[in-house]
Amino acid sequence: MTDFSWPRASATGIGSLPGTDIAEAQRVVLGELPNLPHLPELPARGPGADFIGRGAAFLVELPVELYAARWRVAARPGREYRRALDLLERDLDQMTEQAVRFAGTFKVQAAGPLTLAANIDLALGGRLVRDHGAVRELSESLAEGLRAHVADVRRRLPAATVLLQLDEPSLPSALAGRISTDSGLYTYRSIDSTTASSLLRTVVEAAGVPVVLHCCAPDVPLDVVCASGAAAVALDLSLVDKLDPLGEAIDAGLGLFAGSDQTTSAAVADQVRDLWRQLGFPEQRLPDQVVVTPACGLAGSSPPEARRVLTAIREATQRLNEV
Repeated sequence: MTDFSWPRASATGIGSLPGTDIAEAQRVVLGELPNLPHLPELPARGPGADFIGRGAAFLVELPVELYAARWRVAARPGREYRRALDLLERDLDQMTEQAVRFAGTFKVQAAGPLTLAANIDLALGGRLVRDHGAVRELSESLAEGLRAHVADVRRRLPAATVLLQLDEPSLPSALAGRISTDSGLYTYRSIDSTTASSLLRTVVEAAGVPVVLHCCAPDVPLDVVCASGAAAVALDLSLVDKLDPLGEAIDAGLGLFAGSDQTTSAAVADQVRDLWRQLGFPEQRLPDQVVVTPACGLAGSSPPEARRVLTAIREATQRLNEV
């Protein structure tokens, strides 16, 4: 049995939560997800707290700015970029205050290189993904930034084990050449799977901690995930329609962060257990290799709804551990 980088029978969030109060969000996460808490993300706070703006805050010597409601490469950091850094620092301060004595596994999240490249514009126009050399530079910049971020979290939580989640919702589209130009009439040329694996591996290896690659889109490229060196894949169970590739990856030792779209603990547990049985693995192995999560982020939920989802997935892990 492979030793996994999270406690047995764990549940965790994908990252985003509703609201603008980071202190309350961190209290909710630590209370509802004690086995595997995470640093909350609150995009409702506006530019710089949004998914791409927060991800761009980790880029080193690759400044960005917000222009016409889109992030683009800039000659110098823009005001919203500086705001993203300030919000991240506040979030880390709150994490430190509330979790400084935490001695388990703590997860942090960041947008991955392919998704950033698909959503940040070049200074002269067009998505950064159009220039494959620029995508490589972005990956190296992100790797350096996340290395420093993980080291910072380790200093702040000296008793904790850090787990990094890379969010890559645009990965399947980048591989398939489905990312549209601004006109919508054309698409950018695809990035081949070998290149994508290499770009991701640059970040995974730089992080120096186990990495979970999260993709809540259909057709998650599990071959790319495995070749990247990621310790686990996080996906939406309702979108899984090909069992063989997933079974092969799990059999090779890949962890599964199983995203459930159900709302009660019994339904969540049934959904996860049913998939595991279809894959043909012994149920005794499930609590070690599988972490239960929501299907995706919860920023669009109300605070009470989000809390109910987190409670349900935590209680589902207890049900799944009763084997």
